[in-house]
Amino acid sequence: MELQYAVIYEKGENNWSAWSPDVPGCVAAAESLEELRILFREALELHLAGMKADGLPMPIQATVVGTETVHSA
Repeated sequence: MELQYAVIYEKGENNWSAWSPDVPGCVAAAESLEELRILFREALELHLAGMKADGLPMPIQATVVGTETVHSA
């Protein structure tokens, strides 16, 4: 079964971090965005496998990501 979740990638002062609004508790951090994407995918797969093993329902894919353009004054 293929699942897709929105992921937030944030640049910090010294690293990158990632989390998903629809999968509380699943996070990752790395020095580069490229490394972070790999680590977060692995973390998400492990997190979901643990939920399945515990008999918990899979998180609902509820977050929609978009952007808005605004004009500054």
